[in-house]
Amino acid sequence: MTGQRLASKRVVITGAASGIGRAAAQLMIGEGARVLIADLDADAAAAAASDIGGNAIGVAANVLDDKSVAAMIDRAVTEFGGIDVLCNHVGGSNPHKDLDLLRLDLDEWDRAMALNARSTVVASRLALPHMIAEGGGSIINTVSVAGLTGDTLQCAYGASKAAVIRLTQYIATQYGRKGVRCNAVAPGAVMTPALADNVPAAVIDNIRSHNALDLIGSPEDIGWAMVYLASDESRYMTGQTLVLDGGLTAQSPIAASRRS
Repeated sequence: MTGQRLASKRVVITGAASGIGRAAAQLMIGEGARVLIADLDADAAAAAASDIGGNAIGVAANVLDDKSVAAMIDRAVTEFGGIDVLCNHVGGSNPHKDLDLLRLDLDEWDRAMALNARSTVVASRLALPHMIAEGGGSIINTVSVAGLTGDTLQCAYGASKAAVIRLTQYIATQYGRKGVRCNAVAPGAVMTPALADNVPAAVIDNIRSHNALDLIGSPEDIGWAMVYLASDESRYMTGQTLVLDGGLTAQSPIAASRRS
C-alpha cells in the first residue's frame, strides 16, 4: 500500500537501520515523505537507505553524543530544508546488567536513562526551533509497554521509558500553541530481527499466550501507527501514547491461564 499521506513531509528517524525504525522509514517513504535514516552503524544506515530507495538518506548518529545529534539535525535541515517530523526511536538497555533493583548495575541505569530519555530531550530541543519556525511539526517518541507496567527485571529500561511517556505530555503541553504535536507509540513484543535472533521460540510462544490477540506484532504494525502520527490525519491528537501490544496490557494477568 502506498499513497501520499506524507507528501512533502521531512522526517528524521533515529535507530532506523533495522526493525521498527526501518519499517517506519520504508512506509513513510511509500507515503511520499523524505526520510533521514539515522543509526549508530553508519554502514547499516547507508544500506537501509539504499535498499529503501526513494527520498531516503542514511546518516551515522550517536544519540549519546550531543554533537552527533546536532550534526544529524543539521544534516536533515541541509538536505531537506527543514524538519516536519522527528521520530525518537532509538533505545534499549543491557539485559545482563539491567536486572531487579537489588542487582541493577547503576552505571547501566545511567546509560539507559541517557539512551532512552536524555537523547529524546536533546534531539527534541534541537528539532523544535525548526518546527516552530515553520508553524509546527510532529514529534513521535517510541516507548514501550515496559514503561506502563512493572516487571521482575529491567528496572532502568522501564523507568526510562516511563519518563519519556511523561516527557511526551510535557512537550505536547508546552509547544502545542506553536503548532507542534508530540505523541508516543508503546509496542509490546514485536518480531524484529533482534527478537527473532535472540529470544527462543518457546519464550516467544509464551509471550503470545499472554496477548489478547493470538499473534506477535510485526515492525510494520508499529510503523503504520507512526505514519498516522506523522500525518495530518492525527492533527487533533497530542500528548497521547498509542499502545500496540496485542492486548497484553488490556486484560487481567490471569486471563491467559483461563484462555482455551
